[in-house]
Amino acid sequence: MNSRSRSTIANCRLVELPKFLDFRGNLTFIEGGAHVPFPLRRTYWIYDVPGGAARGGHAYRRLEEFVIALSGSFSVALDDGRKTRSLLLNRSYFGLYIPSKIWRSFEDFSTNAVCLVLASLPYEEEDYFRVYEEFRRAKELEP
Repeated sequence: MNSRSRSTIANCRLVELPKFLDFRGNLTFIEGGAHVPFPLRRTYWIYDVPGGAARGGHAYRRLEEFVIALSGSFSVALDDGRKTRSLLLNRSYFGLYIPSKIWRSFEDFSTNAVCLVLASLPYEEEDYFRVYEEFRRAKELEP
């Protein structure tokens, strides 16, 4: 996504990943450039979240994410400063692309859920919007 264009909820999208069914167990894979629209620079996962708890509640200035529910389920609440949307992730063969400048939080974790996040950049505290009003002001300045 062009960093000069406005990030909106419409830019967030579910991506179906390849799924190979086998009686011994199913297999899904991700390839950078094919399924994820950015070069992978960091990977992290969230687990052991108490049932019903939430994580996140921030946005990024530049970082893009690709989020997968590897196990269990959780909802992703998305906010572009004008519109909101919530998506349930509960299949390990679907990923959610989230561009930069989208406020997001992960909510309603099921017991034993595992959230995998592929990120376009290494961790940089300066890239975070942690205060919602600061995020909203930045969004108002977008072209």
